[in-house]
Amino acid sequence: MEKVKGPMARCTTATCGWRALLLPQLNRQSLYVYGSEMAVEKECMRQLQSGVFVIHPFSLMRSYYIMGMMAITFLNLIGIPMEIAFVDGTSGLAWEGFNVFSDTLFLIDVALNFRMGIIAEDGEEAILDIKRIRLSYLRTWFIPDVIAAFPIGYILLFADLQYYNEDNPSKTNKMMRILMFVRILSLIRLARVSRLVRFFNEVEKVSNANLEVVRLFFRVLSLFMMIFLLCHWNGCIQYFVPMLEEFPTDCWVRKENLMNASVSVKYSWGVFRALSQMIALSYGSMDAPTNYVEMWIVMVSMVSGCLMYTVLVANATTMIANTDPAAKEYKNKMSRLEHYMSFMKLPPELQLRINNYYQARYGGKWFQEKDVMHTVSSALKEQIMMVMCSRLLRKVPMFQNREENFINSVLLKLEYEVFLEGDSIVREDVPGDRMFFIDHGQVLMETDSYDRELCDGDFFGETCVLTKGKHRATVKALTDCQCFSLSCDDFKEVLLCFPDISKDIEQLVQLNSEGEPV
Repeated sequence: MEKVKGPMARCTTATCGWRALLLPQLNRQSLYVYGSEMAVEKECMRQLQSGVFVIHPFSLMRSYYIMGMMAITFLNLIGIPMEIAFVDGTSGLAWEGFNVFSDTLFLIDVALNFRMGIIAEDGEEAILDIKRIRLSYLRTWFIPDVIAAFPIGYILLFADLQYYNEDNPSKTNKMMRILMFVRILSLIRLARVSRLVRFFNEVEKVSNANLEVVRLFFRVLSLFMMIFLLCHWNGCIQYFVPMLEEFPTDCWVRKENLMNASVSVKYSWGVFRALSQMIALSYGSMDAPTNYVEMWIVMVSMVSGCLMYTVLVANATTMIANTDPAAKEYKNKMSRLEHYMSFMKLPPELQLRINNYYQARYGGKWFQEKDVMHTVSSALKEQIMMVMCSRLLRKVPMFQNREENFINSVLLKLEYEVFLEGDSIVREDVPGDRMFFIDHGQVLMETDSYDRELCDGDFFGETCVLTKGKHRATVKALTDCQCFSLSCDDFKEVLLCFPDISKDIEQLVQLNSEGEPV
């Protein structure tokens, strides 16, 4: 996480204490919403000056709170069906304690949601006004949260204590029926799945292009969690329904002799039977349903399996379609290119060189540098070119020890070019109109008197860029070469804005006119 500054740094001192946890953090999510560090700091000051207890949706406390509630919710959605279906009589002190803890936590969650800042529908601001937060919560998630937070754990704990302390057999049987009813009633706690859905929706809302990997991860995670819960619940239902009927003689539980088996064995057989029905395999359900109840369970399992498969395929297709669009665009371009080359009946050797050029030029990703450069600001464009080409310019004598503005102006005029192995980049006695800077690759400079190899960081054609004279050597690519070129017209356009540098370069060209210009 980025280091906080300004008011955020000041509010982390002892004067603010725990309130710093309620303020927005300086990270990519908050920067995406507010636009700048200063705007985030202003948001911190606005929340501090309000003096109202509100948890900001981009705060550190909110992040930890969501992660903790997601874990508790998921454990509840796993444990509650297992407790109801497979645990006989008592579920043990540990699980009863967890139930009471979970119910307490969800009750606190309902109260905290009236003080929890929310993200606006357009995702461009955080709502911190108490009245708007309350109204929004009451209209949306309040009723599902209240139902999910119903304190069944307390009722179960009280009923269990009464059951243990009761010695009268008739009252004991009555308490057993009450316990069974309460455990069935505890199914309403499965409404906590809505909490899980809301958490994932909030992650989607605050995600953006800069967090595409995070958004994709949470999509995959939510998909597999929902599929797992569906299979888990179905497996629990497979055993729970025969248990309600007190295990008829023709039910599958008696056929497999599982009444006295351990919880892990019962659960394993239940899930195995559920998966067999959901994916339409005969394993685990060789015999036809023996009664209407089993028949309906099998039908519901088959339908849920079809829905699970449809959702899985649809989501997988969407994620694949949205993954690496540049590579897909490249494949589409190459497909159209191959149709064009076939239509024009180009020789196979030429088609192969064209394919090799595209691979060397784009590396399997289709993008247009000009489009990118036209959409970014001039300052960002200078920074991009500085990173890519500054080291190349600094090696050329006529660009050494020049002022920064001049170098930046030249960088903006450079064009990216790619040459394949064996290409003639320039030819001897041919007028030249640009010079080249080798980014990656090797070339061979050939004249009547000497041969010379150039590689990464070297340059050639520096005299022709000023004079438009003829090249005195032929330059061929020994490997695939990635170069930047500077045209004569663009360079002269830059020199018009720097007359002193223009005079120096002209003198330098005159001094070196007897050398070995290319």
